[in-house]
Parts: sequence; C-alpha cells; structure tokens
Amino acid sequence: MRIASMTITVSPYEPSFQEEWDRYVRQASNGTLFHLRRFLGYHPQDRFQDHSLTFTGAKGLLALFPAAEQEVQGERHLVSHPGASYGGLVVPIGLSFQNSCELVESLLDYARRWGFQGITLTLPPTIYNRRLSNYLDFALLQQGFSYRRREVSSILYLEPSPEENLTKFTDASRRAVRKAQQSGIVVSLSHDYSTFYDILLHNLKRRHNVQPTHTLEELLRLADLFPDEIHLLAAYRGDRMIAGITIFDAGPDVTLAFYISHDEVFQQYRAVNLLFYEMICRAIEKGFRYLDFGIFTVQMEPNFGLARFKESFGSSGMFRDTLEIRL
Repeated sequence: MRIASMTITVSPYEPSFQEEWDRYVRQASNGTLFHLRRFLGYHPQDRFQDHSLTFTGAKGLLALFPAAEQEVQGERHLVSHPGASYGGLVVPIGLSFQNSCELVESLLDYARRWGFQGITLTLPPTIYNRRLSNYLDFALLQQGFSYRRREVSSILYLEPSPEENLTKFTDASRRAVRKAQQSGIVVSLSHDYSTFYDILLHNLKRRHNVQPTHTLEELLRLADLFPDEIHLLAAYRGDRMIAGITIFDAGPDVTLAFYISHDEVFQQYRAVNLLFYEMICRAIEKGFRYLDFGIFTVQMEPNFGLARFKESFGSSGMFRDTLEIRL
C-alpha cells in the first residue's frame, strides 16, 4: 500500500531496498551508523516489528525513517527504531524549508491512514548534521509534536591538535593523564571484547544493577559487521586489561564513546583519563570534528558526578531530543 501526501509518496521499507537505503544514509545530512539497515539488521527478526518508511518526491528518494510498530499503553504507535540510539527522519544536505514541512505532513498523513495512534521520534544531536538546520524541528513542532524528553549528551569539540584539547582538561584531569602515563599504563586498539565485556558487566551491575544494551555476542557481531567503524580502545597494566572504551564512528564528523568501563581494583592508575586522551588523539588524527561522550541524564534525571567527570575533559552539553504526537 502506498500513501501519497502532496508531492511526496510514503512507502513501507522492503528488504530489496537495503543497498539503496544504506547508500542514501551515507550521503545524507544527518545519517549515522545507527540508521543503516546493516546495523538495524543485526537484531533477531522477531525482536521488533519493523515499519520503516521511505519518502519519495518528484526528483526521487527524499527521506528515510527507520521505525517500528510498538504498543504503548494499549495503543499502536510508530516509533523511531528501538534498536538504535538515534532515529528520526534521515534527510539530504540542503533540505528546503518547504520540503521539511511537507515531509512531516506526509508522515502524519501516512500514520493516520495506517491507524497509528501516536508517533515518537528520537533525533540525533545537532552535531550529527553535516549542514546545521532546524527546519525539521520547526516542522515537527508546528504540526503538533511536543518534547517527550530532552536528554543531555556530553559533546567535545575537537581542536586541531591533542595538545590544544589537553588545555581544556581540568588540572586534576591533566594530572590523572600524566599519572597513568608515568604508571606504565599502555593504551592500544584491541579485539579482546570478551575481557572488556567482563569488566563492563561487573561495573554496570555494581554501580547501577543493569545489563549492557548489547549481549557479548551482539557486540561481537556488530564489530564484525563494521570493522572500520566500531573499535575497542583498551588500557593495559602489563598484560592485564584494566579499562576500555567501545568506540562507534557514528558519522563523518562524530565519533561516539558507546561503552566506557574500568576495573575498579585498578582505579588509582586513572586509566580512563588516559583512554579519553588517547581517544581524542585518535579522533583528531581520523579527521572527526566532535567526540560524543554519550548522555549523562536518563529520563531527564541528571547524574551530576558523571556530568562533572565528562566536563573535566572540556565537554559541554547538547540535547538528544525525543518528540511525540498523539493522533
């Protein structure tokens, strides 16, 4: 079934469209690793009821929406794909104001015709846009969407050199980096996800009594699917891994610290501080403009200690917005 709204045709995603979908995401203004079908496809088929959409205009493919059907308080909702950190409409560089408004109208028209009772979108922070624009935000709000929550993510602007970034560290954080270096802590890329995952499991259980978003098998599969975009940066004392960061190169301008964890038995060596410094060095060398340390609010409840720790490296906050509408 195809629904036409104004000059835009909205169609459900078909698996045969995967290559074209992923090619479009790579060229889009706000496309990220999390929007790729190769990324979304690592989930078991029965985990989510996929209902992703394509939007076609007079000149061809205009936008994508990675999405799923979800029951929310007994109602049928269309939501940003639950298997990804970011969702929302994936749009081209130079999307016009008129097309932005038409996209949102066509999405609403499609959702109503298909009997959805609500829509929820989670947008990437603004830094994931190759060309900064709030056209879509305006169109969503103008059509009746409202903020469900506005989480805050720690964002670090990367200077031309690691030394310039180091000047943005607090004195205590710079001392911690030097202490780790003088203690003989060595940082290198690693493929030992199993050891890192054990550290992560123990850390999350002790601190928050939660499990990682991914199982070890899922993390290994993602690393295998995206060897050029997903990496493990690990800190060693001798032959023992004592801390690590799982890095997702999420877009052409942004690299993301997805999992950060350390063995608290070795906390005095300040390995995480050195890991962050080395991650910054790597990001600058690779040509990234921003480092995303991830959110320090959950359901808009702030973790002040985590915020201060990330700020000690020179980061500031940026919204990761979730908008919704009832139909």
